[in-house]
Amino acid sequence: MKINVGFLFLMGFVIGIIASYFFGKKTILRKYIQLLEKTDFQTKKIIENAEKKGESIKKKKMLQAKEKFIELKSKHEKDVHLREKRIIDTENKTKEKENRLSREIEIYFKRNNRLETQINDYEKKYKILKNQQEEFKKMHIKQVEILEKISNYTSEEAKNELIDNFKNEAKIKAQSYVQNIIEESQLTAKMEAKKIVVQAIQRIGTEQSVENAVSVFNIESDDVKGRIIGREGRNIRALEKATGVEIIVDDTPEAILLSCFNPIRREVARLSLHKLVIDGRIHPARIEEIVEKTKKQIEEEIVEIGKKNIIDLGLHGIHPELIRMIGRMKYRSSYGQNLLQHSREVAHLSGILASELGLNAKLAKRAGLLHDIGKVPESESELPHAILGMQWAEKYGENMEICNAIGSHHDEIEMKVLISPIVQVSDSISGARPGVRRNSFESYSKRLKNLEDIAFSFYGVNKAFAIQAGRELRVLVESNKIDDKKAFQLSCDITEKIKNEMTYPGQIKVTVIRETRAVQIAR
Repeated sequence: MKINVGFLFLMGFVIGIIASYFFGKKTILRKYIQLLEKTDFQTKKIIENAEKKGESIKKKKMLQAKEKFIELKSKHEKDVHLREKRIIDTENKTKEKENRLSREIEIYFKRNNRLETQINDYEKKYKILKNQQEEFKKMHIKQVEILEKISNYTSEEAKNELIDNFKNEAKIKAQSYVQNIIEESQLTAKMEAKKIVVQAIQRIGTEQSVENAVSVFNIESDDVKGRIIGREGRNIRALEKATGVEIIVDDTPEAILLSCFNPIRREVARLSLHKLVIDGRIHPARIEEIVEKTKKQIEEEIVEIGKKNIIDLGLHGIHPELIRMIGRMKYRSSYGQNLLQHSREVAHLSGILASELGLNAKLAKRAGLLHDIGKVPESESELPHAILGMQWAEKYGENMEICNAIGSHHDEIEMKVLISPIVQVSDSISGARPGVRRNSFESYSKRLKNLEDIAFSFYGVNKAFAIQAGRELRVLVESNKIDDKKAFQLSCDITEKIKNEMTYPGQIKVTVIRETRAVQIAR
């Protein structure tokens, strides 16, 4: 009985478990079914909303498509309208051109017909004229034959005589015509020529220096000479050794001579002596110290002189080595003419001439100032000074035009730029003035004598005078041998002979004077 109750209890428990399982499963299934129903409802709602939204988008897109279509259609219609308008305009223009061409063709045919008519008329007139010319020739031949019989001259003889008469008359008229042209050109060019001639070719009066190899050092008394000589001559030997200058102490009162070919060395010796005499301490060690200081002072002074001259001429950008060479020119002379003064003068004249000719005045000034730098080498050179100066200018970065002007101012190389002849002319003007260079006077007087001799070599010349430093030749002729027209021809002939036979700076004016005098004496 107990067993059955336990079994029943166990069976009831198992059945309860199974029943509860199936009951829970049913509950779950019910909930799942409810969830599915709910999800299905939401899905339907989403689908409905999506269909509504899609319908709205579809309507909107269709509306946009219609608007785009209408816009494209309108644009297409406008393009079509514009094309049609262009076509119509082109057609109109073509029609106008056709009409114009038709009118022109019509006018051309009319002109052509008129021209043909004129050609025919001219041909008829030409035939008539030709016949008349032939008749005229026959008549002319007959008249010539009659004239030859009357005058006893053949046509050739009469023609030659007439030509000779015409030649003489034409020559006189030509000379008068040439003279009038020259006078007219001189009047029109007077103002411009005055600027160039007065400012450039005139004989400029500047200082002269005598080139020599001796400087004089003045002293207060002859007692100083003994101190300069020193014991057994040691001071003077030390001074000569330090400066490279020969010091001559002789009987000349209150003066000591300094002899050396190099002017810079002479200047160093002169300044050193001056300092030693003022200081009073004269001995070999002190001499060497003073000489070294003086050399440095001279070098500084050379640079300052170069800078000052560059500033005075309004130049800039010149290499320091070229500035130093410009300063060294102060202590160098050429044929008695100070080289720096000469170079400044050439620079000034070159600037004036370049300005008057419309060229670069600063470039010409620069070339004029540097044209003789080859004359101040620190060591001897076998090259001509113009070529040496050109090489230095190239080395220190000067313009090629300036280099050519420096190298060609004595015709060592070909002139390739316009400022080269300007520098050459300015150099001649500065250096060829009477008295400016020591050897000029003899050649100058000889040149004037040659000028007068050329004038006397012509027929009818009574007197001849070379005046204005050889820049003018005045010729007095005999009035009974030379008339006014021949006087002009004589001036041309003398000028031509001077050009061919003489070498001279600048220009020479030839003035022929013909004078007639009537003299009576009242008694």
